[in-house]
Amino acid sequence: MNLTAVWALIRNDLRIFSTDRRAMIIGVLVPISIAAFFGYVFGGNGKGSADVAKIPIALVNEDRSEVSLAIAADLDRDTLVSVQSLDRSQAQRLVRAGKIQLAAILPPDFAANATAALYNDQERPQVEILIDPSQAMSARVVEGLLVRSIVREITRAAARSASGQNAPREFIVPYTVSTTQMTSGDNVPYNGYAHSFAGMATQFILLTGIDAGIVLLLMRERGIWQRMRAAPISQAQFLLARTAATMLIGIFQFVLIYAVAIGVFGVRIKGSALGLVGLGMALCFMNSAFGLMLASVGRSAAATRGIAVLVTLLLVMIGGAWVPSFVFPRWLQQASLGVPTRWAVDGLDAVTWRGQGLTAALAPIAVLGTTAIICLGIAIWRFRWEK
Repeated sequence: MNLTAVWALIRNDLRIFSTDRRAMIIGVLVPISIAAFFGYVFGGNGKGSADVAKIPIALVNEDRSEVSLAIAADLDRDTLVSVQSLDRSQAQRLVRAGKIQLAAILPPDFAANATAALYNDQERPQVEILIDPSQAMSARVVEGLLVRSIVREITRAAARSASGQNAPREFIVPYTVSTTQMTSGDNVPYNGYAHSFAGMATQFILLTGIDAGIVLLLMRERGIWQRMRAAPISQAQFLLARTAATMLIGIFQFVLIYAVAIGVFGVRIKGSALGLVGLGMALCFMNSAFGLMLASVGRSAAATRGIAVLVTLLLVMIGGAWVPSFVFPRWLQQASLGVPTRWAVDGLDAVTWRGQGLTAALAPIAVLGTTAIICLGIAIWRFRWEK
Protein backbone atom coordinates (compact mmCIF):
# COMPACT_ATOMS: atom_id res chain seq x y z
CA MET A 1 0.00 0.00 0.00
CA ASN A 2 1.25 3.45 -0.93
CA LEU A 3 1.01 5.05 2.51
CA THR A 4 2.71 8.21 1.28
CA ALA A 5 -0.10 8.82 -1.20
CA VAL A 6 -2.75 7.99 1.40
CA TRP A 7 -1.23 10.42 3.89
CA ALA A 8 -0.99 13.09 1.19
CA LEU A 9 -4.73 12.78 0.52
CA ILE A 10 -5.51 12.94 4.22
CA ARG A 11 -3.36 16.05 4.69
CA ASN A 12 -4.99 17.69 1.69
CA ASP A 13 -8.50 17.12 3.10
CA LEU A 14 -7.44 18.44 6.50
CA ARG A 15 -5.83 21.49 4.90
CA ILE A 16 -8.99 22.26 2.95
CA PHE A 17 -11.08 21.95 6.10
CA SER A 18 -8.75 24.15 8.15
CA THR A 19 -8.73 26.92 5.54
CA ASP A 20 -12.53 26.94 5.16
CA ARG A 21 -13.51 29.19 8.05
CA ARG A 22 -17.21 28.88 7.33
CA ALA A 23 -17.04 25.10 7.63
CA MET A 24 -15.16 25.33 10.91
CA ILE A 25 -17.69 27.80 12.35
CA ILE A 26 -20.63 25.62 11.34
CA GLY A 27 -18.91 22.49 12.58
CA VAL A 28 -17.84 23.82 15.99
CA LEU A 29 -19.41 27.12 17.05
CA VAL A 30 -22.95 26.37 15.81
CA PRO A 31 -23.39 23.12 17.78
CA ILE A 32 -21.90 24.80 20.86
CA SER A 33 -24.38 27.69 20.56
CA ILE A 34 -27.39 25.44 20.04
CA ALA A 35 -26.32 23.08 22.84
CA ALA A 36 -25.89 26.05 25.19
CA PHE A 37 -29.40 27.26 24.37
CA PHE A 38 -31.08 23.89 24.86
CA GLY A 39 -29.03 23.20 27.99
CA TYR A 40 -30.13 26.50 29.53
CA VAL A 41 -33.77 25.87 28.65
CA PHE A 42 -33.71 22.40 30.20
CA GLY A 43 -32.23 23.37 33.54
CA GLY A 44 -28.74 24.75 33.00
CA ASN A 45 -26.04 23.56 35.37
CA GLY A 46 -28.43 22.74 38.21
CA LYS A 47 -27.39 25.67 40.39
CA GLY A 48 -30.73 27.44 40.14
CA SER A 49 -29.58 30.12 37.68
CA ALA A 50 -32.22 29.30 35.10
CA ASP A 51 -35.59 30.99 35.49
CA VAL A 52 -38.50 28.58 35.90
CA ALA A 53 -41.32 29.64 33.60
CA LYS A 54 -44.85 29.34 34.95
CA ILE A 55 -47.63 27.73 32.92
CA PRO A 56 -50.14 30.42 31.89
CA ILE A 57 -53.72 29.40 32.65
CA ALA A 58 -57.10 31.05 33.19
CA LEU A 59 -59.79 30.46 35.80
CA VAL A 60 -63.36 31.37 34.88
CA ASN A 61 -65.24 31.64 38.18
CA GLU A 62 -68.97 31.71 37.37
CA ASP A 63 -69.77 30.60 40.93
CA ARG A 64 -68.23 33.56 42.81
CA SER A 65 -68.84 31.88 46.16
CA GLU A 66 -66.48 32.04 49.11
CA VAL A 67 -65.29 28.52 48.37
CA SER A 68 -64.65 29.12 44.67
CA LEU A 69 -62.72 32.27 45.52
CA ALA A 70 -60.62 30.20 47.95
CA ILE A 71 -59.97 27.68 45.15
CA ALA A 72 -58.75 30.51 42.91
CA ALA A 73 -56.50 31.87 45.67
CA ASP A 74 -55.03 28.42 46.40
CA LEU A 75 -54.26 27.83 42.74
CA ASP A 76 -52.75 31.30 42.40
CA ARG A 77 -50.26 30.55 45.18
CA ASP A 78 -48.80 27.58 43.29
CA THR A 79 -45.33 28.17 41.84
CA LEU A 80 -46.01 26.15 38.68
CA VAL A 81 -48.83 28.25 37.22
CA SER A 82 -49.65 31.85 36.45
CA VAL A 83 -53.41 32.33 36.88
CA GLN A 84 -55.58 34.92 35.15
CA SER A 85 -59.20 35.55 36.17
CA LEU A 86 -61.22 35.87 32.95
CA ASP A 87 -64.76 35.44 31.69
CA ARG A 88 -65.73 32.52 29.46
CA SER A 89 -65.40 34.32 26.10
CA GLN A 90 -61.99 35.75 26.96
CA ALA A 91 -60.70 32.37 28.09
CA GLN A 92 -61.95 30.64 24.94
CA ARG A 93 -60.31 33.25 22.76
CA LEU A 94 -56.93 33.12 24.52
CA VAL A 95 -56.76 29.31 24.60
CA ARG A 96 -57.69 29.12 20.93
CA ALA A 97 -54.97 31.67 20.11
CA GLY A 98 -52.36 29.77 22.14
CA LYS A 99 -51.86 32.63 24.62
CA ILE A 100 -52.73 30.42 27.58
CA GLN A 101 -52.48 26.65 27.80
CA LEU A 102 -55.58 25.81 29.81
CA ALA A 103 -58.75 27.41 31.15
CA ALA A 104 -60.90 25.94 33.94
CA ILE A 105 -64.54 27.02 34.21
CA LEU A 106 -66.31 26.69 37.59
CA PRO A 107 -70.09 26.73 36.86
CA PRO A 108 -72.71 28.65 38.90
CA ASP A 109 -73.48 27.05 42.30
CA PHE A 110 -70.41 24.87 41.91
CA ALA A 111 -69.32 24.98 45.55
CA ALA A 112 -72.80 24.31 46.97
CA ASN A 113 -73.49 21.41 44.61
CA ALA A 114 -70.04 19.89 45.07
CA THR A 115 -70.32 20.08 48.86
CA ALA A 116 -73.76 18.48 48.78
CA ALA A 117 -72.46 15.71 46.52
CA LEU A 118 -70.14 14.61 49.33
CA TYR A 119 -73.17 13.38 51.33
CA ASN A 120 -75.35 11.65 48.73
CA ASP A 121 -75.45 10.37 45.18
CA GLN A 122 -76.87 13.50 43.61
CA GLU A 123 -75.45 14.66 40.31
CA ARG A 124 -72.00 16.20 40.68
CA PRO A 125 -71.26 19.61 39.13
CA GLN A 126 -69.07 19.60 36.04
CA VAL A 127 -65.88 21.64 35.70
CA GLU A 128 -65.14 22.53 32.06
CA ILE A 129 -61.51 22.35 30.98
CA LEU A 130 -60.42 24.12 27.80
CA ILE A 131 -56.96 23.09 26.62
CA ASP A 132 -54.52 24.01 23.90
CA PRO A 133 -54.00 20.62 22.18
CA SER A 134 -50.38 21.48 21.37
CA GLN A 135 -49.70 21.77 25.13
CA ALA A 136 -51.50 18.62 26.25
CA MET A 137 -48.69 17.43 28.57
CA SER A 138 -48.55 20.61 30.64
CA ALA A 139 -52.36 20.68 30.67
CA ARG A 140 -52.35 17.35 32.51
CA VAL A 141 -50.10 18.83 35.17
CA VAL A 142 -52.48 21.76 35.64
CA GLU A 143 -55.48 19.43 35.86
CA GLY A 144 -53.80 17.68 38.79
CA LEU A 145 -53.16 20.99 40.55
CA LEU A 146 -56.78 22.00 39.97
CA VAL A 147 -58.06 18.75 41.47
CA ARG A 148 -55.89 19.29 44.54
CA SER A 149 -57.17 22.85 45.08
CA ILE A 150 -60.83 21.94 44.54
CA VAL A 151 -60.77 18.91 46.83
CA ARG A 152 -58.96 20.83 49.52
CA GLU A 153 -61.37 23.77 49.61
CA ILE A 154 -64.57 21.73 49.15
CA THR A 155 -63.71 19.42 52.06
CA ARG A 156 -62.78 22.41 54.19
CA ALA A 157 -66.17 23.98 53.47
CA ALA A 158 -67.94 20.69 54.20
CA ALA A 159 -66.10 20.30 57.49
CA ARG A 160 -67.14 23.79 58.56
CA SER A 161 -70.81 23.39 57.68
CA ALA A 162 -71.54 19.75 58.47
CA SER A 163 -72.27 18.22 61.86
CA GLY A 164 -72.35 14.68 63.18
CA GLN A 165 -69.95 11.78 63.09
CA ASN A 166 -70.41 11.17 59.38
CA ALA A 167 -69.29 14.65 58.37
CA PRO A 168 -66.26 14.58 56.08
CA ARG A 169 -63.03 15.89 57.51
CA GLU A 170 -60.99 18.69 56.02
CA PHE A 171 -58.83 17.31 53.23
CA ILE A 172 -55.25 16.67 54.32
CA VAL A 173 -52.72 14.82 52.15
CA PRO A 174 -51.62 11.88 54.34
CA TYR A 175 -48.01 11.91 53.23
CA THR A 176 -45.15 14.19 52.21
CA VAL A 177 -42.85 13.91 49.21
CA SER A 178 -39.07 14.09 49.11
CA THR A 179 -37.62 14.35 45.60
CA THR A 180 -34.07 13.18 44.90
CA GLN A 181 -32.25 13.74 41.61
CA MET A 182 -30.66 10.44 40.61
CA THR A 183 -27.44 11.68 39.00
CA SER A 184 -23.85 10.45 39.32
CA GLY A 185 -23.89 10.72 43.12
CA ASP A 186 -25.58 12.10 46.20
CA ASN A 187 -26.18 15.86 46.16
CA VAL A 188 -24.83 16.16 42.60
CA PRO A 189 -27.20 18.43 40.64
CA TYR A 190 -28.29 17.58 37.12
CA ASN A 191 -26.47 19.53 34.41
CA GLY A 192 -28.81 20.08 31.47
CA TYR A 193 -25.88 21.10 29.29
CA ALA A 194 -24.48 17.54 29.37
CA HIS A 195 -27.44 16.12 27.44
CA SER A 196 -27.70 19.02 25.00
CA PHE A 197 -24.00 18.83 24.10
CA ALA A 198 -24.32 15.07 23.53
CA GLY A 199 -27.17 15.67 21.09
CA MET A 200 -25.62 18.57 19.22
CA ALA A 201 -22.22 16.87 18.93
CA THR A 202 -23.95 13.84 17.41
CA GLN A 203 -25.95 15.95 14.97
CA PHE A 204 -23.17 18.15 13.65
CA ILE A 205 -20.61 15.39 13.36
CA LEU A 206 -23.12 13.55 11.16
CA LEU A 207 -23.55 16.71 9.09
CA THR A 208 -19.79 16.73 8.57
CA GLY A 209 -20.11 13.26 7.10
CA ILE A 210 -22.73 14.59 4.68
CA ASP A 211 -20.37 17.35 3.55
CA ALA A 212 -17.62 14.81 2.95
CA GLY A 213 -19.90 12.74 0.75
CA ILE A 214 -21.10 15.79 -1.16
CA VAL A 215 -17.48 16.79 -1.87
CA LEU A 216 -16.91 13.46 -3.62
CA LEU A 217 -20.02 13.94 -5.73
CA LEU A 218 -18.90 17.46 -6.66
CA MET A 219 -15.51 16.05 -7.68
CA ARG A 220 -17.29 13.84 -10.19
CA GLU A 221 -19.55 16.60 -11.48
CA ARG A 222 -16.67 19.06 -11.96
CA GLY A 223 -14.29 16.66 -13.68
CA ILE A 224 -11.79 16.49 -10.81
CA TRP A 225 -12.51 12.78 -10.58
CA GLN A 226 -10.69 12.07 -13.83
CA ARG A 227 -7.47 13.61 -12.55
CA MET A 228 -7.84 11.73 -9.25
CA ARG A 229 -8.04 8.43 -11.12
CA ALA A 230 -4.81 9.24 -12.94
CA ALA A 231 -2.92 9.50 -9.64
CA PRO A 232 -0.81 6.51 -8.51
CA ILE A 233 -3.35 5.34 -5.92
CA SER A 234 -5.75 2.43 -5.81
CA GLN A 235 -9.47 2.51 -5.02
CA ALA A 236 -8.88 0.95 -1.59
CA GLN A 237 -6.22 3.52 -0.72
CA PHE A 238 -8.45 6.36 -1.86
CA LEU A 239 -11.38 5.13 0.26
CA LEU A 240 -9.08 4.65 3.25
CA ALA A 241 -7.77 8.20 2.92
CA ARG A 242 -11.24 9.72 2.63
CA THR A 243 -12.53 7.72 5.61
CA ALA A 244 -9.55 8.62 7.78
CA ALA A 245 -9.67 12.33 6.88
CA THR A 246 -13.38 12.64 7.61
CA MET A 247 -12.94 10.75 10.87
CA LEU A 248 -10.10 13.06 11.95
CA ILE A 249 -12.20 16.13 11.20
CA GLY A 250 -15.03 14.65 13.28
CA ILE A 251 -12.65 13.95 16.17
CA PHE A 252 -11.44 17.56 15.97
CA GLN A 253 -15.03 18.77 16.26
CA PHE A 254 -15.83 16.36 19.08
CA VAL A 255 -12.79 17.41 21.13
CA LEU A 256 -13.47 21.14 20.73
CA ILE A 257 -17.19 20.82 21.47
CA TYR A 258 -16.59 18.87 24.67
CA ALA A 259 -13.67 21.11 25.65
CA VAL A 260 -16.07 24.07 25.62
CA ALA A 261 -18.76 22.01 27.38
CA ILE A 262 -16.32 21.16 30.18
CA GLY A 263 -14.50 24.48 30.41
CA VAL A 264 -17.42 26.89 30.01
CA PHE A 265 -20.64 25.07 30.88
CA GLY A 266 -19.46 22.86 33.71
CA VAL A 267 -20.10 19.49 32.06
CA ARG A 268 -18.19 16.81 33.95
CA ILE A 269 -17.17 13.29 33.00
CA LYS A 270 -18.63 11.61 36.06
CA GLY A 271 -18.32 8.16 34.53
CA SER A 272 -15.69 6.57 32.30
CA ALA A 273 -13.31 8.93 30.47
CA LEU A 274 -12.19 5.95 28.37
CA GLY A 275 -15.82 5.32 27.49
CA LEU A 276 -16.19 8.93 26.31
CA VAL A 277 -13.11 8.55 24.11
CA GLY A 278 -14.41 5.30 22.68
CA LEU A 279 -17.84 6.78 21.98
CA GLY A 280 -16.29 9.79 20.27
CA MET A 281 -14.14 7.63 18.01
CA ALA A 282 -17.00 5.26 17.21
CA LEU A 283 -19.31 8.17 16.39
CA CYS A 284 -16.69 9.76 14.12
CA PHE A 285 -16.02 6.43 12.42
CA MET A 286 -19.73 6.02 11.73
CA ASN A 287 -19.85 9.60 10.47
CA SER A 288 -17.04 9.02 7.96
CA ALA A 289 -18.54 5.75 6.72
CA PHE A 290 -21.95 7.41 6.40
CA GLY A 291 -20.46 10.17 4.24
CA LEU A 292 -18.67 7.65 2.04
CA MET A 293 -21.89 5.69 1.59
CA LEU A 294 -23.64 8.88 0.44
CA ALA A 295 -21.00 9.40 -2.23
CA SER A 296 -21.39 5.84 -3.46
CA VAL A 297 -25.19 5.85 -3.79
CA GLY A 298 -25.88 9.52 -4.61
CA ARG A 299 -26.41 10.63 -8.17
CA SER A 300 -26.03 14.39 -7.83
CA ALA A 301 -24.70 16.67 -5.12
CA ALA A 302 -27.84 18.81 -4.86
CA ALA A 303 -30.32 15.93 -4.60
CA THR A 304 -28.15 13.92 -2.24
CA ARG A 305 -27.58 16.86 0.12
CA GLY A 306 -31.31 17.47 0.60
CA ILE A 307 -32.13 13.83 1.24
CA ALA A 308 -29.11 13.33 3.51
CA VAL A 309 -29.90 16.37 5.66
CA LEU A 310 -33.50 15.19 6.04
CA VAL A 311 -32.39 11.69 7.06
CA THR A 312 -29.84 13.08 9.51
CA LEU A 313 -32.36 15.41 11.17
CA LEU A 314 -34.85 12.54 11.50
CA LEU A 315 -32.18 10.32 13.05
CA VAL A 316 -31.23 13.05 15.51
CA MET A 317 -34.83 13.83 16.49
CA ILE A 318 -35.78 10.17 16.89
CA GLY A 319 -32.55 9.62 18.81
CA GLY A 320 -33.71 12.02 21.53
CA ALA A 321 -31.12 14.73 20.89
CA TRP A 322 -33.70 17.52 20.67
CA VAL A 323 -36.49 16.39 22.98
CA PRO A 324 -36.61 13.57 25.54
CA SER A 325 -37.78 10.28 24.06
CA PHE A 326 -40.53 9.86 26.70
CA VAL A 327 -42.70 12.38 24.81
CA PHE A 328 -42.78 10.00 21.81
CA PRO A 329 -45.59 7.49 21.24
CA ARG A 330 -44.77 4.08 22.68
CA TRP A 331 -44.09 2.52 19.27
CA LEU A 332 -41.66 5.32 18.39
CA GLN A 333 -39.82 4.90 21.69
CA GLN A 334 -39.20 1.27 20.75
CA ALA A 335 -38.32 2.14 17.17
CA SER A 336 -35.74 4.70 18.32
CA LEU A 337 -33.64 1.86 19.72
CA GLY A 338 -33.01 0.85 16.11
CA VAL A 339 -31.23 4.09 15.19
CA PRO A 340 -27.55 4.64 16.07
CA THR A 341 -28.09 8.24 17.19
CA ARG A 342 -30.20 7.05 20.15
CA TRP A 343 -27.32 4.85 21.27
CA ALA A 344 -24.80 7.66 20.79
CA VAL A 345 -26.77 10.16 22.88
CA ASP A 346 -27.58 7.61 25.59
CA GLY A 347 -23.94 6.51 25.73
CA LEU A 348 -22.64 10.07 26.07
CA ASP A 349 -25.21 10.74 28.80
CA ALA A 350 -24.12 7.58 30.60
CA VAL A 351 -20.43 8.48 30.84
CA THR A 352 -21.02 12.15 31.71
CA TRP A 353 -23.83 13.18 34.06
CA ARG A 354 -25.11 9.67 34.84
CA GLY A 355 -21.69 8.65 36.13
CA GLN A 356 -21.69 5.13 34.68
CA GLY A 357 -18.61 3.09 33.91
CA LEU A 358 -17.06 1.72 30.76
CA THR A 359 -19.55 -1.15 30.51
CA ALA A 360 -22.36 1.36 29.87
CA ALA A 361 -20.46 2.63 26.82
CA LEU A 362 -19.67 -0.76 25.29
CA ALA A 363 -23.11 -1.44 23.80
CA PRO A 364 -23.38 2.05 22.17
CA ILE A 365 -19.83 1.70 20.84
CA ALA A 366 -20.73 -1.69 19.36
CA VAL A 367 -23.89 -0.32 17.72
CA LEU A 368 -22.06 2.68 16.26
CA GLY A 369 -19.19 0.51 15.06
CA THR A 370 -21.53 -2.04 13.48
CA THR A 371 -23.46 0.74 11.74
CA ALA A 372 -20.18 2.16 10.43
CA ILE A 373 -19.11 -1.23 9.06
CA ILE A 374 -22.48 -1.66 7.32
CA CYS A 375 -22.24 1.82 5.76
CA LEU A 376 -18.65 1.13 4.72
CA GLY A 377 -19.66 -2.18 3.18
CA ILE A 378 -22.40 -0.50 1.16
CA ALA A 379 -19.94 2.19 0.08
CA ILE A 380 -17.37 -0.33 -1.14
CA TRP A 381 -20.06 -2.38 -2.89
CA ARG A 382 -21.63 0.57 -4.69
CA PHE A 383 -18.48 2.67 -5.28
CA ARG A 384 -17.49 2.87 -8.94
CA TRP A 385 -13.88 3.91 -9.35
CA GLU A 386 -14.15 4.15 -13.11
CA LYS A 387 -16.93 6.76 -13.12
